[in-house]
Parts: sequence; C-alpha cells; structure tokens
Amino acid sequence: MNANRKILFIVALMLIGLAVATITNVALNFRDYGYNNAIEKSKMTAEIVRDGLTAHMVNGIMDKREFFLSNIANIKDVQKLWIVRSQTVIAQHGEGLDNEHPRDAIDRRVLKEGTPVREIYEDSTNAVLRVTIPYIATAYGNPNCLACHNAKEGDVLGAISMEFNINDIRQTGAMTIAKIFAINVIFIIIALWVTNHYFKPFMKLFENLQNGIKRARTGDFSYRFTTTLKDGGSEVAEQMNTLFQKMEDTFGGIKHNLNTFASRSNISCSDPLSTAGMIIQELSDVYKFKKTIELDSTKDAIYERFIYVLKEKFKYEHFALYEVDKTTKERKLIHISEGKTFCLPIADKDASECRAHRTASDVYSTDFPNLCTNCMHDKEYSCIPFNINDDLALVLSFSAKTVVEIETMNLSLPSIKNYFEAAKAVIESRTLMDKLRDSSLRDGATRLYNRRFLEEFIDKSSEQALRSNISYAILMIDIDYFKMVNDTYGHDSGDIVIKTLAEILQESIRKADLAIRYGGEEFLVLLYNTTPEGAVQVAEKIRARFNEKKYHFGNDTVEKTLSIGVAHFPSQADSIWKVIKYADLALYEGKNTGRNRVIEFQKHMHSGDQF
Repeated sequence: MNANRKILFIVALMLIGLAVATITNVALNFRDYGYNNAIEKSKMTAEIVRDGLTAHMVNGIMDKREFFLSNIANIKDVQKLWIVRSQTVIAQHGEGLDNEHPRDAIDRRVLKEGTPVREIYEDSTNAVLRVTIPYIATAYGNPNCLACHNAKEGDVLGAISMEFNINDIRQTGAMTIAKIFAINVIFIIIALWVTNHYFKPFMKLFENLQNGIKRARTGDFSYRFTTTLKDGGSEVAEQMNTLFQKMEDTFGGIKHNLNTFASRSNISCSDPLSTAGMIIQELSDVYKFKKTIELDSTKDAIYERFIYVLKEKFKYEHFALYEVDKTTKERKLIHISEGKTFCLPIADKDASECRAHRTASDVYSTDFPNLCTNCMHDKEYSCIPFNINDDLALVLSFSAKTVVEIETMNLSLPSIKNYFEAAKAVIESRTLMDKLRDSSLRDGATRLYNRRFLEEFIDKSSEQALRSNISYAILMIDIDYFKMVNDTYGHDSGDIVIKTLAEILQESIRKADLAIRYGGEEFLVLLYNTTPEGAVQVAEKIRARFNEKKYHFGNDTVEKTLSIGVAHFPSQADSIWKVIKYADLALYEGKNTGRNRVIEFQKHMHSGDQF
C-alpha cells in the first residue's frame, strides 16, 4: 500500500469513527428523549384520571366513570388504559367495574409496594411502553383523599396502568439516524476527495523520493524527481535532482577509479556504495601500512609489519614467509608459525626447487594432487610468489586442515597482494640501501668485511657477548714478505695473492665466523665459540693451505707463507679490542721467530703498560 492510500485509509477510518460516534450518540439520546416523553405523558394522564375520578366521586356520578375512562384511552399513542382498586377501596366502595381488578403481577406489585413500574416490550415490528402508577392517600393538597376514603395517609388507594405505542418514536429515530448516516457518508466522500486532491501531489513526490533513495542505496543516482507542486515542493525536487546529478558524476568517477583496485581485492558486495566504502577503507589501510614501513629502516622491520598484518588482519595461523636471492638461488626463511616447515630442505638450498618461485605463479594444492613435490602432503596449502626486483623475490606459503578453510584463506589473497605491492618499492629501496651499506662495509678486492664493519660489530657485540658468555678466538694473519711481491711483480700480482688468501679464509671458517681484511696484507678472523685447541687447528689449516698455493708470475713460480697470531676473548681480556692487540703481539712474535708459523698469545709478550 503506497503512502497516498495509507493516508486516505487513515483519514477514512478517522471520519468513519467520528460518524459512528455521532450516530451512536444521537441514537441513544433520541431513544432516551422518546422514552422520557412517554413517561411524562403517562404521568400527565395519571393526574387527569385521578382528578376526573375525584370529580365523579364528589358529584356522585361514579357510575359514569367508564365513559370518562374510555375517552382518556383514546388519547394518541395510548393503546390501553385501565384502573385497579386496592383492597381498602373495595372494602369501602365495593368491587367496582369488571375491568378494575388487577390484571397481572405488575398491578399487584404496584398495589402492594406503592411504587411506579415502567417497562418496555419490543420485537421486530412493535414497541410498547408499559407504565403503572399508584394513587397514594394524602391528607393535604387537592384533593384530600382522606375526606372520602376510610384510609390512612400513605395507603395505596389504587393504580392506573397504561400501554403506549412508541413505534413512531423508534421509526422517527431510525429515520433521523439514517439521515445523519447519509450526511456523514457524503461528508466522508467529500473529505476523502479533498484530501486526495490536495495530498496526492505531496504523496507522489514522497513516492518519488522513496524510489530515488532506494535506487541510490544500490549506487544508482540516475533517477530524476518530478512533481506538479509549486513553490516548496518544486524546490525540493529541483534540489534533489541537482544533488543526484552531482552524486552521479562524483561516484561515477570514483567507481571507475576503484574498479582497477577492486579487481585486485577480495571485497565483493551487492551494494556498490558499500563496496566502494570497503575498498576505500582497504586503500586507507594499505596507505597507512605503506606510510608506516617507509619510516622503517630495515627490510626485517618491514617483514615484521607484514607478518603482523597476516596474523591480525587476515587471521592467518600457519604460514611461512621466505626471501629468495635470485643470484645465489638461496631461499631464506624469514618467519614460520608453529615451527613446522612447509617444504623439504632442498627447496631452501635451491630456490628453483620451489614450484611457486620457479614458475612465478600461484600454487594451490586444491588444483591438483601433489602439485608441488617438495611441499607437505598432509594439509591443504597455497604458495604465492612476489617479485621484488631482478635480485630479490618473496614466497608466502600458508596451510589449512581442510579444503574449505584453505579456499576461505585464498579469498584474501588479492588484498594481501595489495599490501605486497605497497611494500614492493620500499623493500626494493631498503635492499638497495643494504647493498650500499654492505659495499661500504666490505673490501672491494676480496669482498671480505673491512675494518669499518669490524668497528661496528665490536661496538654492538662486546657487551652482549659478555652477558651471554659468548667467546671468540681472534686470528691476526699477515702474509710474509708480501711487499716483495708488489715490488717485484707489481700490484696486480699482489692482488692475486690477497684474493687467494681471502678465498682460503672463506672456505676454512664457518658461517658464524667472520673474516675481515684488516688492512693491506693483514687479515683478521673471529672464530665464534671455539676452544683454544680448535682455534689453533683452524689457524694451522689456513697456514698450510696457503703454503700449498703456487703463483706463476711471468717465468717465475712463487710460494708464500703466513704468520698467524692467536688470542682469546674473554679469557685473556674483557675487551675484544684488547684481544685483537694481543693477537697482533702474537703475530709479531711469530714474525720475529722465523715467520710461517702460528703463535698463541702469552702474557710475557707485552709489558703490561701498553693498554
């Protein structure tokens, strides 16, 4: 039911209610009026009969009273009229006429109680008012009943009963009610017509507004409002049309621009406005994420942000994030939840064994059984590659127990990729910064760490090493008679010797150890958590391998030797710089005692006032 019909229906109900109330009130009042009018007529008739009978009695013509009563009975609307004598009057004056005896229980009740009785008898065709009024003996007033009757004051002398036809009253009331009803019907029709005539344009405008707003909720602002109203109504329609035109132009542009992002998002909704709102919210979240990571100084900090988003926003529980070095083909684990790997170890050693990285395409276990031979097979999984640049890529792997769970997680991938896209440039920038920083901390010829790196490392690690009971063995290494190579065969030949030693150092130590070009032909090695015996063994191994090398410079074959000094942190000093100095003293001890040897630092090698 539209608004116009609702208003007409409500107005009609109100008018009908008012008409019913009016008619009911008139009917009740008219009935009471007719009934009261008949009662008054009965009282007046009773007084006339009483006065007439008194006159007949005083004049001694009581035997003529029947004629008098018959004339009274002919009064309009009086159907029947009779009088009855009480036992007191009968005892004094006799039985009277045949019709002057009580006819029913009402007559007897009135004679006994001395109170009037009024009753109405109605059926479908007739309505009769029965009234029975007693005559009470009085000593005062006119007439003086006690003057003629042997009775006491207050005794019932008789009663008069009358029946009045009140059909006319009922018919008149019915006609009156019918007229009032007809007038009300006409009034209701006129009122509804007037209401419809003046309210219909407003209702049409209201329906227009409803339809336009309903379509606007679905993102359609092409609706235009029309009205026959002037002034205010016309102004409302015009303003709404202007508003919808602006909304259509604005949201049309927004929708067009958001479509690109929506195709890369998991957001979908039947309401375009809600979809736009959610997309804008996600754009805002991605923008905030990007602005945040732009202030992070390292890749690791960015990775931590991304891991937080996966956990808190997308509610991923079991996932792993890998960093792939495209140059070395090495895949580095950045984060894994639950401590359970997704892949076989071979995929970490050789990134080409990772199907997602090798094919540069998303891998879903739901696509084909055992799709990736190096992935787990007891759970459903997805592996998603993200290319950062020519040197670096990321791989996100996540799993679930059931197909339904993994497909639900897959729905969030478009949004996750938006975060990766936002982070891509920042990660690339941090990678470049890391490379530049790494270049500044490495020796250009050997690619070993340089002395600047050593200074930063010691500043950061000394106190932590002492707190954590970490030990280092320091090897100070120097090439014997290296200057002779440069002077005799040139610096290019010297560089070959230097690079050879750098390669031997890298091959002879562990990943946890550090090899540093300390300066010129001097090298420093920090052996992590090793025993004094182990340190000497490593030093001897380096010395022996270097001695085995032969260099061909022109027509000459050259062999070189090393001198190595060994010292220990923190057993020999609580400062790594002191231990380096001790290793240097041990080195020079080796130089002074014949070269080509490994010497451990002893206390007698310094005077005690050098530090």
